[in-house]
Amino acid sequence: MVVLTIGDVVGQPGCNHVRKVLPELRAKYNVDVVIANGENSAEGNGILPASAQHLFDSGVNVITGGNHVLRRRQVYDLLDKNCGLIRPANYHSSAPGVGYYIYDACRFRLCVINLQGVVYLQNLQNPFDCVDAILAEVDTPNIIVDFHAEATAEKQCLGYYLDGRVSAVFGTHTHIPTADARVLAGGTGYITDIGMCGGMNSVLGVQAEDAIAKMRTSLPTRFNTDPDDVRLSGAVFTIDEATGRCSAVESIIMV
Repeated sequence: MVVLTIGDVVGQPGCNHVRKVLPELRAKYNVDVVIANGENSAEGNGILPASAQHLFDSGVNVITGGNHVLRRRQVYDLLDKNCGLIRPANYHSSAPGVGYYIYDACRFRLCVINLQGVVYLQNLQNPFDCVDAILAEVDTPNIIVDFHAEATAEKQCLGYYLDGRVSAVFGTHTHIPTADARVLAGGTGYITDIGMCGGMNSVLGVQAEDAIAKMRTSLPTRFNTDPDDVRLSGAVFTIDEATGRCSAVESIIMV
């Protein structure tokens, strides 16, 4: 099984680029499943039904979230439908939606789990305890985790904690791809952050002047997405669908 993961898709430029390059990526790597983090896919932050549908129509199979996924209330009903759009599992139980999704491809079943870190982010349920509870329920060896977290050490700790228990752990949220894609000793594919799908001449996909104004003044600033030189970054995991073990990880950037 080949799983393509796409970093945080930023606004309309990111959504458009996914649609543009995903067919080529699917063909090049003979991809079976596409997972994209879509929590920033709506213009102005968050995710809307329209941006989620755009990603699904472009060939994404599962959309994960993060700390902005509940920002737009219009998406709450879609989250509750359990249609492949998920939010971090360690949110409060009253939050709309679910924290993991079983993608059934007939030949195999893949469980996609979404977690959010707690270092420098909200005070949520401990992600280590949360994932333990989910793994006790899941009946497929093929399990991949999107850990949406700020601290690289927290991401690494979860990767080692889950080594041999899940197929892959990939990090999102920082929008900057890291150079540590590898298979851990227990057979779990890992990368600290897979980056984003957004404008390269930007600050995390936002026009640089907007981000600088916010940093300099600490005043409310409207963020506009950057439409130029958009690139898709992510990772490709090759997984033995019989055992759930990962045999290869490749970090990718697609212009």
